[in-house]
Amino acid sequence: MFSESDETLISEAITRAEKATSGEIVAVVASESSTYLYAPFLWASAIALLVPWPLLVWTWWPSAWIYLAQLAAFALVLAVTLPRPIRYWLVPRSIKRARAHRRAMEQFVAQNLHTTSSRTGVLIFISIAEHHAEIVADAGIEERVPKGTWQDIVNRLTAAFSSGRHTDGFVAAIEEVGGHLAVHFPPGSLDANELPNHLIVLDEG
Repeated sequence: MFSESDETLISEAITRAEKATSGEIVAVVASESSTYLYAPFLWASAIALLVPWPLLVWTWWPSAWIYLAQLAAFALVLAVTLPRPIRYWLVPRSIKRARAHRRAMEQFVAQNLHTTSSRTGVLIFISIAEHHAEIVADAGIEERVPKGTWQDIVNRLTAAFSSGRHTDGFVAAIEEVGGHLAVHFPPGSLDANELPNHLIVLDEG
């Protein structure tokens, strides 16, 4: 999704934004927030458990045949639902949203955004498989930015992703976040670039 030149543009956008603020911006994109491997097995097991009932009521099949039919149903449903696109489709939106939010919070900690000296770290997080974007801000900036600000930026970012403008969307979101940081936390004489400026790509859930 992001070429080397795209990642360079995103990195440069972070660097520009941070020159105008003492805050820190980290951009993370994950291919998925979970593998959801349990979903195909859950569906296959549920359907396999239902298979014997009509066979017991409407046929005279021996128990061994019914057992084989169960196994066949389990294997067939598992094979059909195991591919990633179908697996994602089986999982309710609320569960995918919750898992992506959890991954965002994990990355906020993993990327050390909670350790910035003024508590002004901001994470811009996207999970591709879940079609989920989120901005997580540390306490220092969160208490100063009006409610709904981050969600407005997220809405524009997801709209850009939906139209295929991945890099433009990320750069615009970084510039907007940087603008809010610059207003509330202008650069100081002791500013230090505490966190990486490049796009962090997570390939597995």
